[in-house]
Amino acid sequence: MTFPDPFTPNLKIDLLPEIQQNPRILSNVAGPLASIRADLDSYLNNRQPSNFVQDLLPKLYKDGKNEIDTPRVHSLVLYVGMQAISRLQNSQIAHTPEIEVLQKLMEFDEKGRYISLNAIANNLRYPSSHTHYFSCVMLFLFSEAKDDGVKEQVTRVLLERLIVNRPHPWGLLITFIELIKNTRYQFWQHPFIRCATEIEKLFESVARSCMAPQSQRSVSTGDE
Repeated sequence: MTFPDPFTPNLKIDLLPEIQQNPRILSNVAGPLASIRADLDSYLNNRQPSNFVQDLLPKLYKDGKNEIDTPRVHSLVLYVGMQAISRLQNSQIAHTPEIEVLQKLMEFDEKGRYISLNAIANNLRYPSSHTHYFSCVMLFLFSEAKDDGVKEQVTRVLLERLIVNRPHPWGLLITFIELIKNTRYQFWQHPFIRCATEIEKLFESVARSCMAPQSQRSVSTGDE
């Protein structure tokens, strides 16, 4: 694939023709959602039952166990994103039933949030409607979170995928560059960035790497 340089200044992601294209998904996305799919579809279509989001988290645990059903969470994230894209065509995501469901996942404990955020990050791949939507979701969750713990975990999930050897997925770079450069997120002002000298140096190093000269850059589609 040939795709736009994610380091291009003022790159308008939403204007790329690839953003209108849905990737092929060969897995059975809805399979793990069998027990909640009817209510989920109903809520996404007409916000009924009204208590669906409120009662969602307990339904994402393995039956009879105090353990999160990771495949179910991953399916939920992708399924909700696919429904949002088909209905919204990547327009405003705020105040939609889809984002309400995804925001509810941020009320999990730290482990549950980590699983949920990784499910979102898994879709930050090559230029496509999925990458665009989930990039917007990740940034929205960061900006709207009232708990700094959520912002810190969003950052952690992105950073963990950037400190490994290149190439890095295109959508991951797009999301992280937007997060650290756009002043609306006030990324560098958050206390967890400067909680320790070695952490601050790590962030600065990764930021410099993301802004490296063309000859040093390496980008992946995120589909390997």
